[in-house]
Amino acid sequence: MDADPARVSDATTRHRVLVVDDHPMYRDGLAMTLAASRDFEPVGAAGDAESALEMISELHPDLVLMDLRLPGMSGIEATRRILAADPTARVVVVSMLEDDDSIFAAMRAGARGYLLKGADRDELLSALRAVAHGEVIFGAAIARRVMAFFTGQIPSTAAAAFPGLTERERDILERLAHGDGNQVIAQRFGLSDKTVRNHVSSILNKLQVADRGQAIVRARDAGLGAD
Repeated sequence: MDADPARVSDATTRHRVLVVDDHPMYRDGLAMTLAASRDFEPVGAAGDAESALEMISELHPDLVLMDLRLPGMSGIEATRRILAADPTARVVVVSMLEDDDSIFAAMRAGARGYLLKGADRDELLSALRAVAHGEVIFGAAIARRVMAFFTGQIPSTAAAAFPGLTERERDILERLAHGDGNQVIAQRFGLSDKTVRNHVSSILNKLQVADRGQAIVRARDAGLGAD
């Protein structure tokens, strides 16, 4: 029997989605929601960022649903790496985190949308449709903060750009972005040279960069060291 042409058309226009979340039940629930829709096809699911990056290179999904709290590499860093490899990729964050630092860090990383895990099925699918068609979308609770940000009510800070760093590490990263050496930084904050070296090593590890030069590039891209 020949296939129903309408069904074939629907199948060929469904957007392929990779789900990245470390909670199996939530991950499976998202996949089931997508599979039951006419617009989306779940093509894979990953429980950590490293697996997600491997699957993306193999599956080439149209959309990626990304949690932020993942074992190992964070969802923020994973989003950054996805977009570095493919600037046309469309990542939508789905997270329990609704603090300003997480929201704006995701925006800086290049996420095209940000939804809370409490979003219902219709809100989720509507947001994904919008992003699939080139829009940037935020859940209602997130949109208020985003509007406040763009009207200048919320300052852009190192904390927003690098939520995984401690306050001291962010201070040191900002000084690196200004071009300060370890000895100057040590004198500025009243620290020993060894302590500064340890902080710099921790910063490189958390940012997953090879050297301080790459860390400085990341910091300046985020707006640090401009004043």
